[in-house]
Parts: sequence; C-alpha cells; structure tokens
Amino acid sequence: MKSKNISTRILHTPFLRKDSNNSLRMPIYENVAFEFETAQEIEAAFRGEIPRHVYSRIANPTVEHFENQIKEASGALGVLAVGSGMATLANLFVAIAAKGNNIITTNKLFGNTFSLVSTTLPSIGIEFRLADMTDPQSVEKLVDSKTVGIFFETITNPQLEVADVKALSQIAQKHKIPLICDTTLTPPDLFTSADFGVDVELISGTKFISGGATALGGLIIDNGSFNWSHNENLKPFHDQVGPLALIARLRKEVARNLGATLSAHNAFLLSLGLETLTLRTNKACQNTLETARWLEKQAAVKRVDYPGLESSPFFDLSRKQFNGKPGAVLTFDLDSKESCFKFINALKMIRKATNINDNKTLILHPASTIFCEYDKQTLDAMQIRQTTVRLAPGIEEAEDIIADVENALGAV
Repeated sequence: MKSKNISTRILHTPFLRKDSNNSLRMPIYENVAFEFETAQEIEAAFRGEIPRHVYSRIANPTVEHFENQIKEASGALGVLAVGSGMATLANLFVAIAAKGNNIITTNKLFGNTFSLVSTTLPSIGIEFRLADMTDPQSVEKLVDSKTVGIFFETITNPQLEVADVKALSQIAQKHKIPLICDTTLTPPDLFTSADFGVDVELISGTKFISGGATALGGLIIDNGSFNWSHNENLKPFHDQVGPLALIARLRKEVARNLGATLSAHNAFLLSLGLETLTLRTNKACQNTLETARWLEKQAAVKRVDYPGLESSPFFDLSRKQFNGKPGAVLTFDLDSKESCFKFINALKMIRKATNINDNKTLILHPASTIFCEYDKQTLDAMQIRQTTVRLAPGIEEAEDIIADVENALGAV
C-alpha cells in the first residue's frame, strides 16, 4: 500500500538494493570508485546497459537514495541531486539552453540567482529576458522561437511576491516551452508543483529540507510533464531515452562535466532532515503567521509583507497554491536603514545570519548583504528597500520569537 502522506512515503522509501547488514537507514558510501568482477561488466556499466555505480561524481548509493526519497515525496518522474541550490540553476539552464537561446524570468529573484542570470550565463550567450511574473501578458510578449523556458520563484525572496502558476503554465504549454520554478520557500509538502503545471522544480535543499542548515545541496525535479523533443538541445537525448531526456543529459553530461556533485555525507544529512520536513515546515509557517500578525499591530513598523496575511495582495492566491502555508519568511519595514541596524543589533535570541528556514530564527538586512553588489537604480527596480528587514522564523515557540522582536523594537 502506498500512503497518501508525504512523511510516510519519505520514511519508507525502499532501498534499490538490500543492505548487507539490514540497516534501517541508508549508509554513507563515502567512497569514489566501485569494483567490478570483469572488464565486460564495467564496460556495460559505463555504457548504461546495467544499473551500477561506477564513480561517485556521477552517482552514489547514498545520493541515489536521497533522490528516490524526493521522488516519493513529489511524485516526480526523475530527480537529480547536486551540490547546492545555485548548482541546480546553473546546470539546468546550461542543459536546456545554448548560445542564442533565451529564458524568460524576472528581476524579482534571490540576489545570487539574479547575478547568475544577469551576468554569468549571458557571458556564454544565454539571454535572460525580464518580465513581470504577476502579469502573464508581459511574460507572453517576450516569447519567441528561441525561448527555451520560463523561470520564476514561487515566493520571491525577499519581495514575497506570488505569481499565478497556472496562468504561467498556460503560456508555457501554448508555446511548447517548459515552466521552471524555484520552490525553495515552498517544498513539496507545501506546494504540489505538478498540480499547477510546473514542469521542472528547483529546490535548495540547504533550507527547509536539511533541517537545521547542516548541509549544502540542491535538487532538480522533472515532473515528467514536458515533451523534451520540443527542445532542440535535448532532442538527441529524447530520441534515446524519451521522457527522461533532461535527467539523462544532466547526469551523463552537464552535471558530470561541470562537477556539480553532492557529497555522500551531505546526502545523508539531507535525507535525515527530510524525515522531519513536514513537522518543521508546519511549525515554522505557524510561527511566521503569528509573528507577522503581531508585527502589523506595532506602531514602529511601517509595513509588513507575508503572503499569509489577509492584508497581502497575494493572500487569496497563496491560499489556493500553498494550502494556506506560504513559506516561513516575512519582511517588515522600519523608518530607516539606521533603525534596521539598531533593531537587529538589539536582538538577543534571534540569530544574525544569511540563511533561511534553519531550525533557529534568523534575521538579515537584505539591501546591505545579499543585494549589496547592486546600485540604487537596480535595487529600486527589484523593490529592495534600505528600510526592510527579513525575518525567517524557525521552530522555537512563537511567543519567544515575538518577545525578542518586541524587546528590540523597544530599543528602536
């Protein structure tokens, strides 16, 4: 019997091969090479004629089990785990695009992601066209014969903007291009991407999945809904392996050649964190909503953004797409950058750190940190304000988070 519950499916994902010691948890295969009995056998493995591990940069048993857990959680056709969230983006874009191709995205992206699409990948001839993802018409008018994808974040970081995923999916399907979504803030227990027409899902496993920010890692998830024969860069792979064309090109060429390897040890830690994913996301989302509602009542706070608030313009859409749990990140504005710094420095429990979705509550001033490389004009276009603080509630008790925030606001 296959359970409908994500937690159960994750916990009981079977091993592909029986463990020699009957371990209840996949062991850490902290090794690089794997021995074969004959030259013929290793040749067959390299040719892909038999399912065997040959070298851990390409595939590893511990990493493979983590990938299979994600397949169980998401219901995807194929999953590739890589070394970081940024590696998911770079490898996916290189796999689907070549010089002269373009991908439609937005400037409402995480700072490093925007750097990748505005500087790094354009230098090798891949164009990124910027649209307003909340306005489907602005997206569609940028599509042409060289467009190979539409890419966005389910909830933008830190603007907390939410796009209508089904509306974007209709455009992608009409033009036979894949819809690609970074769902880091809304992992599979919060957002079932396939139900809304997402073809490829990208996740930084470093966040919610790792459970306490113990390991870097990223996931490329192919829902199996896009016909890769429509992509000229993947058609040769589609001719060979059909629906698995994307994962095949990534594993056998792009990720292998670029060295996007997830270590076995990190895969073990991510797998361990995955077992408590739903418990932690539920608690963190609850804490975020309670804290956001409290902040709305504070005179010193000029603005609060969280899609779970009824005051948010994205409230109704978030309820429909994220089952009433739109992530665990909120932002609020004070009257100046100086007030933001004074507030952050006055916090006692909440940690000053750049990550999100740790078990601990974390805080950051986005404009001066993850967006510090951009000039005022670019920041204004991205809606990054000097007066904004980003808070990522963890799994402490909400009353303790609020008490620390209240004390720091008193200092301001």
